[in-house]
Amino acid sequence: MSGTHRKVLEVLSGKTLTPPPIWLMRQAGRYLPEYRAVRATAGSFLDLCYTPDLAVEVTLQPIRRYGFDAAILFSDILVVPDGLRRNVRFEEGQGPRMDPIDEDGIGRLRPDGVIAHLAPVFETVGRLRRELPTDTTLLGFCGAPWTVATYMIAGRGTPDQAPARLFAYRHPRAFERLLTLLADISADYLVEQIDAGADAVQIFDSWAGVLGEEEFQRFAIEPVRRMIASVRARRPSAKIIAFAKGAGLLLKNYRQATGTDAIGLDWSVPLSFAAELQKDGPVQGNLDPVRVVAGGAALEHGTDRILDVLGQGPLIFNLGHGITPDADPDHVAALVARVRGSR
Repeated sequence: MSGTHRKVLEVLSGKTLTPPPIWLMRQAGRYLPEYRAVRATAGSFLDLCYTPDLAVEVTLQPIRRYGFDAAILFSDILVVPDGLRRNVRFEEGQGPRMDPIDEDGIGRLRPDGVIAHLAPVFETVGRLRRELPTDTTLLGFCGAPWTVATYMIAGRGTPDQAPARLFAYRHPRAFERLLTLLADISADYLVEQIDAGADAVQIFDSWAGVLGEEEFQRFAIEPVRRMIASVRARRPSAKIIAFAKGAGLLLKNYRQATGTDAIGLDWSVPLSFAAELQKDGPVQGNLDPVRVVAGGAALEHGTDRILDVLGQGPLIFNLGHGITPDADPDHVAALVARVRGSR
């Protein structure tokens, strides 16, 4: 990284930049016609994730179009259970599916071979670092153990993750074993991404918001703390963003409890609370993705509010969740221009 000026990394080190750097979750995706063209040729969604030529191309598309300050590896959080041989597949119009796991199945899980299975991902990371502009931060990522476990227990996404919550209450030892296994594999996975060329990594806990206070501590904080400690023991300078969507007030001590450098914030987090969290370090977020769909005054007002409240501290501008397929690419261009000062 010698001689480069990667703004996202500077913010992750605690600096305040004006204007703040910007990237968007799911910035490579179905709202872009060029993505849809590649997706149509890729076969299955996992084929797209595991084919470096294609994964590199779709990762680069939004960088070419918008010049975001960071590119995020194109992959999926469910490649880890796929590596655990859970028969992951993505069904059109139905979302992810896999073979549900039970208590006996958890006891039979072995981490052997998972990292080897993910070798195409590391090849993609390495190629991206070589092909990206030198001042563009490359982000790797993985799912948090709780969120990945919810899919493994139910075999699919569910509205409130009741299957995983019920399983955790009925089989606490087996569930703890699953979370620990996922934490350790995921830490290995992040280290490999860093070694392949990722500048920083993000941990997505997309279903943290369904947890109560005690469960959040046990299922969201503890496994992520274990992951981050494992990564830092091997790569002490690693920069990490943790995004616990929907966690609300439970984020108050999340940074200190997990050891993350930055906290990702969804759009339901009040900006006054976000400003309090920012006093302890960088925050990322937190524009409502629907404002990007709306465009116009709604987009401008939401953007300006975040910049006004959080722009005087370490901020990475982002959405409060992934960009939606119905977003207008021109609205994204308007967002980037406004964040960068064209207002």
